[in-house]
Amino acid sequence: MPEWRVLIVEDDVPTRDFFADSVSGCGQLHLVAGVGTFEEARALIEDKNQVIDILLTDLALPDGNGLDLIRLAGRLRPSCEALVISMFGDEDSVLSSVEAGALGYIQKDFTPDNIAHTILEMKDGASPISPMIARRVLAKYRALHLVDQAPAAAAGRGPGETAVAGPGRALLSVREQEVLELIARGFSYAEISKLKSVSVHTVQSHIKNLYTKLAVHSKSEAVYEATRLGLLQPPSAVDPR
Repeated sequence: MPEWRVLIVEDDVPTRDFFADSVSGCGQLHLVAGVGTFEEARALIEDKNQVIDILLTDLALPDGNGLDLIRLAGRLRPSCEALVISMFGDEDSVLSSVEAGALGYIQKDFTPDNIAHTILEMKDGASPISPMIARRVLAKYRALHLVDQAPAAAAGRGPGETAVAGPGRALLSVREQEVLELIARGFSYAEISKLKSVSVHTVQSHIKNLYTKLAVHSKSEAVYEATRLGLLQPPSAVDPR
C-alpha cells in the first residue's frame, strides 16, 4: 500500500490539530507538517528535498491566499493533489479553487469527522465537495444554462416579458429588472407593490425568479451578484413610478 505525504495549511490551531491527528492516525498517510502561514507552506513546497503528495489548505491565510499555494504546488509538484477546506462557500471561491488546480472543496461547516478518509477517497479518484456547495454550483450552472436558451426564449416572449440581459450571464424580464433595481434602493415588498400597482404576492414571485436566475438566496446576495454582472443601473437612473 502506498503512503501519501500530506502538508496541512490552516491558521486556526484547533482545526489544524484536528486535521493533523486524523492524518497521523491513518496508516496510509504521513504528516509532512501542519503550518499556519503562507510563507511556511511556500518554503516547504519549494524545498526540493521534501516530498508532498497532498496539499490540504485553507484559502484565507494571515499572510496570503491558499489559491497561490495551489498554483505554486501545481507548477513545482505536478503530482501533488490539492484539497481546499474553507469557511467560504460561494461559487467564485469554489470555481477559482478548481481553476487553480484543487480536486476537492470542503466547507468548514461540513468538515468530515475523518479527513484522512476524504483524502484517501481523493487519491482514489474522487473529487470531494460539500453538499451545500454542490447545490449552489449546480444552481449557478442552471442559471447559465438559461442564458444559453435566451435566443429561443426571446422569440416566444410576450410584450411584458422583454428580456433585459447582462453581459452574457443573466436573463431578466423587464418587471424582474425593475424589482431588482428597487430592491437595491432599499424598498420593501409592500412599497414595491404600491409603486408598481401589483400585489405583494406578485412582487415575491418576481423576487423568487430573480433568486433562481442569479443563483442566490437573499436580497443582499441578489444585489451583489447583479452588480457584479452589470445588471444594476445607477440609482439615479431608476424611476420607481
